Amino acid sequence: MDIKLECIGQTLVVKLSGEIDHHTSGDIRDILDREISSGNVTNLVFDFDRVTFMDSSGIGMMVGRYKQISALGGKVMVIRVSPQLDKIFEISGLKKILDFGKEKR
Repeated sequence: MDIKLECIGQTLVVKLSGEIDHHTSGDIRDILDREISSGNVTNLVFDFDRVTFMDSSGIGMMVGRYKQISALGGKVMVIRVSPQLDKIFEISGLKKILDFGKEKR
């Protein structure tokens, strides 16, 4: 798993690559929690262009960040999702609470 962060104003863009599973979701959570708690972030954009796999721990990580950002009055967006991961987002119900960009992978 590789994580690249870019702050654009109060929006944190999180570019992920590789697999999001029980081995990596904790690291992602910790990194994002540090950034969000800095007080400079109110919106979060997950770029899934290079994500090849995500399991339930990745879903849990995203739900937790959604709750944090929502409490700050911000939004969470997911962009560039593969068709396989799009199915996971649909089945998990995340498509009902997160904003999804129109751009597909």
